[in-house]
Amino acid sequence: MTQGRLIAVVGPSGVGKDSVMQGIHDRAPNFHLVRRVITRAPELGGEDYDAVSVAEFEQMAQSGAFAVHWGAHGLYYGIPNSVLSLLEAGTDCLANFSRKALTRGADVFPRFSVLHITAQPETLAARLAGRGRETEEEIAKRLAQANKPLPDGLDVLDLANDGPLDQTITRAVALLQPASV
Repeated sequence: MTQGRLIAVVGPSGVGKDSVMQGIHDRAPNFHLVRRVITRAPELGGEDYDAVSVAEFEQMAQSGAFAVHWGAHGLYYGIPNSVLSLLEAGTDCLANFSRKALTRGADVFPRFSVLHITAQPETLAARLAGRGRETEEEIAKRLAQANKPLPDGLDVLDLANDGPLDQTITRAVALLQPASV
């Protein structure tokens, strides 16, 4: 059996990673959505995640509960080890990832691809303001990080998400499906 791919979905805050990932899964259920562990309050919405305190997260990290983990924007994020058994069984998995954790991801997962989602600055600014999770200062910091480059040497698929979500999802599935055959 062929090992599944870990597809790290990256892009700046507000680019629509969670919406695109859910759309891919809805159209192609063979793509498993990885549920991350995050030190974010559960009522803040967005993706479906396991909310934990910083102390709980640190304990989990120390006990080896994560295949990969990182900190960003004052929060901690972890990809649970449970994803490894799915990959071994041949399941392709979509995981919302941080650009700064990509090198570690490539080291951990034998079949590792990056779906790099982009959008114009005005699109990002409107989406960030609309979700109501960050202050204006936090939004400005996130926008300043929007064009950070990806590490070299990765298998990267680029996807623009400025237009209708349905069209973006169609393009995403087309990008990902040929490689999963």
